[in-house]
Amino acid sequence: MSNLNAIKISDSVYWVGAIDWNIRYFHGYSTKKGTTYNAFLVMADKITLIDGVKKGFEDELLERVASVVDPQKIDYIVSNHAEPDHSGGIPKIAEIVKPEKIFASKGGVRALAAYYPELPVEAVADGGELSLGNKTLKFMETKMLHWPDSMFSYLAEEEVLFSQDAFGMHLATSERFDDELPWSLLVDMSTGYYANIITLYSPFVQNLLKKVAASGLTFKVVAPDHGPVWRNMDNFAEMLKYYDKWSARKTDKKAVIVYDSMWHSTEKMARCIEDGLVSQGIKVKSLFLQSCDRSEVATEMLDASAVIAGAPTINNEIFPSMSDVMCYIKGLKFKTPFGAAFGSYGWSGESVKYLSQMLADMGCEVIGSIKSLYVPSEEVKKQCFELGKEIGEKINNKN
Repeated sequence: MSNLNAIKISDSVYWVGAIDWNIRYFHGYSTKKGTTYNAFLVMADKITLIDGVKKGFEDELLERVASVVDPQKIDYIVSNHAEPDHSGGIPKIAEIVKPEKIFASKGGVRALAAYYPELPVEAVADGGELSLGNKTLKFMETKMLHWPDSMFSYLAEEEVLFSQDAFGMHLATSERFDDELPWSLLVDMSTGYYANIITLYSPFVQNLLKKVAASGLTFKVVAPDHGPVWRNMDNFAEMLKYYDKWSARKTDKKAVIVYDSMWHSTEKMARCIEDGLVSQGIKVKSLFLQSCDRSEVATEMLDASAVIAGAPTINNEIFPSMSDVMCYIKGLKFKTPFGAAFGSYGWSGESVKYLSQMLADMGCEVIGSIKSLYVPSEEVKKQCFELGKEIGEKINNKN
C-alpha cells in the first residue's frame, strides 16, 4: 500500500507532485521556503499525467499515483513546460509507465528533444484539443511565460486550468490549497516569484491576460506547477489584480536603497539618503547586501519608483556584491523611473560613475550622484539628505 497519497483537487483530478523542503537556491535566486514540483493526474477514459517532477523526485510522484491507480495504466503524459524542474523526471516516469503518447507544444517538442533525445513527443497546436474519451483537454500557448515552449492546459468539463509556472510560487508546505494558507503569505511569495522569474516577460503577461479574457474560459481550479493550488476563485481574482499591476509596471511611492559597505562609510551615506526620502513621505526599503541577497532586491524593486545604488570602490571597480546585484536587476528589465548613485572611496572613486552608467542603461532618470572621500563629512551627509529629498519630490510628482 502506498505511503504517499495523492490529493484530490477536482472530481477527476489529483495532485501527485513532490515537495522539496530543502532547496534554497534556484537558477540564480533564493528559495528560502523550499518549493513544490506539482504534477496532476486526470482520471479520464484516457488517464493522463499533467507535467512531471524534477529528476530525483520520480518515485514520490509514482507513489502518489499508485494511491489512485496503477501507474502503468497512465495513457498520456502532457508536458506544459520543458524546464528540468518539471520535465527532468519524465524519462524515468515514461520508462516505467510506458504511455501511449507524450504531448507538448511545438516549442516543447524541440526543447524536450534537446534534453531527452530518446523521448518521443508529439506536438499539440495552440487552441488545439485532445480527447481523453469522456474528458477534453484544451491547449493555449503562453510563449515566453516564461520559456518559448510554455503552454496552458485546460480540462474543459471541470474548468481546471493547469497553468505551469504562471500564478505559482516557491513554497514548500503540507497544505495544498490557497485557502489553507494566510493571504499575506500568498502575496509575499507570489511577489518574490513574479519579480525574479516573470518581470522580464511582463509585456507577455499583459497579452496573456487579454488572451485568457477573450477566450471566455472560466475557472473553478487553477493548478500551477509550484506552490499551492488555487481553488478559492475570489483569492485568485485578487492575485490576477496583482499580476495586472506588476505586468503594467505600476509603481508606488517607494524607493529602494541597495548598497554594500566596507567600513560603514557608504552605509552612513545610505542612512542620510533614507532620511531625505522619508521627509517627503516616501516608503523606503534599505537593503544592505551583507544581510540580504539579490532575490530580495528584485522583490522590493517590483513596485519601487526609485532605486538608489551605493558601493565603495575596490581595485578601481564597483564592490563585487553590488556589481552582481546590478547585473541581475538590469537583466530583469525593471521599469524603475528614477535612480541615483553614491559611495565612498579612498584612492580613486570609480564606483559611483559606473553605478550611474548602469542605472542609465537600465532606463532610470539618474537624479544625481555623490562620492565621499573616506568617512562622509557633515557637508556630504547634508548632500545625501538633499539627494533623498529631491528623489522623494520626483516620486511624489510622478505619483
